[in-house]
Amino acid sequence: MPLDADVVRLAKAPTLATVVTLMPDGQPQALLTWIDTDGDNLLVNTEPQRQRSRNVRRDPRVTVLLHSAEDPWDWAEVRGRVVETTGGQRARDHIDELSNKYVGRDYANPIGPDGRIILTIQPEKVNTPKAIRR
Repeated sequence: MPLDADVVRLAKAPTLATVVTLMPDGQPQALLTWIDTDGDNLLVNTEPQRQRSRNVRRDPRVTVLLHSAEDPWDWAEVRGRVVETTGGQRARDHIDELSNKYVGRDYANPIGPDGRIILTIQPEKVNTPKAIRR
């Protein structure tokens, strides 16, 4: 399923997103995070040892809620699956790109010994205010 134009717009802007994964006992885990898109999928940059990464290795289903800080009615929900994990230099470069988008400089936090990874989320269902009003 293609991403809605509103989702792409929100993901390309410095919009924060809540990413929900499932813990081993089935309880949802929700974390606010930086978000990106390649136009077809949502992209989340994280570290492989983090709980979110462990959760999607076990169960790739996720929900992502993007919400504009300027307009309470400008939001999108994307339900989908993590279909690819990319590491190495591409993931390291991507966290710098995200940091520049959100805070205007390269990523300054320490990076763990396992580096960074990009979680590629393929959408299966998209909800936006426009879609709900139809």
